[in-house]
Amino acid sequence: MPVSFKVLLLGDVYGAPGCRALFFGLPKLRKQYEPDIVAVNGENACDGFGLDSAMMFKFFEAGVDVITSGNHIWQQDDLIPYLDSEPRLLRPANYPSGNPGKGIAFSNGCAVINLQGRYSMQPVDCPFRTGLAIAEKARKQTPLVFVDFHAENTTEKEALGFYLDGKVTAVVGTHTHVQTADEKILPNGTAYITDIGMCGPAESVIGSDPQSSILKQMTQMPYKPVVCENPASIQGVLIEADRESGKALSITRIDFPCGV
Repeated sequence: MPVSFKVLLLGDVYGAPGCRALFFGLPKLRKQYEPDIVAVNGENACDGFGLDSAMMFKFFEAGVDVITSGNHIWQQDDLIPYLDSEPRLLRPANYPSGNPGKGIAFSNGCAVINLQGRYSMQPVDCPFRTGLAIAEKARKQTPLVFVDFHAENTTEKEALGFYLDGKVTAVVGTHTHVQTADEKILPNGTAYITDIGMCGPAESVIGSDPQSSILKQMTQMPYKPVVCENPASIQGVLIEADRESGKALSITRIDFPCGV
């Protein structure tokens, strides 16, 4: 068995262009990087809002091992029963107790935890306390623990990275759809990046048609975003970690143009 463990973490899949990119590009990325697992944030797959059950199964068929999510996970009613019955599908762990679903999945010897931020988001429980408690339980089963922190605020994301440094293998941000250039290994061995980007149309405003986004900004009216149909890219990170200690060895940004 190789000494290192590789995880491919991909950003929010946005609408039909993001789905096409994922289905086209993921087999190529799997062949190139040979990850032990692939985790994908799927909460924007259905026209930018939510994930339905049909698309969830297509993700799994395409080679996705774990689907993480965020604040839009509740928007497709037919998916809700699967939050309890499908172990590979996550919602943020820090929603109040009693809600459907779970915030942690175990896959091929590692744990994936899903958390949501509190700044500019609907009220949820503390991601710091919840994240630490779940990570400590997960580490009793595996030293390899990866966190998708679905959050808006950069300060909150960086703070969680340092809070969990040495307690998890990686903390990666999702939600803002813009890939940041601050990937690093924190002092105690946790890989960190503020946002891994999105799987979606490259020439867009976080996945939406630029003209519709401009109109919304200019008028300040609550127009619904229109998914941009430009060719899409796959964005994310490849993290390599030591199997024994769970410490990250490297984190590499991925931006793979798919042309579909």
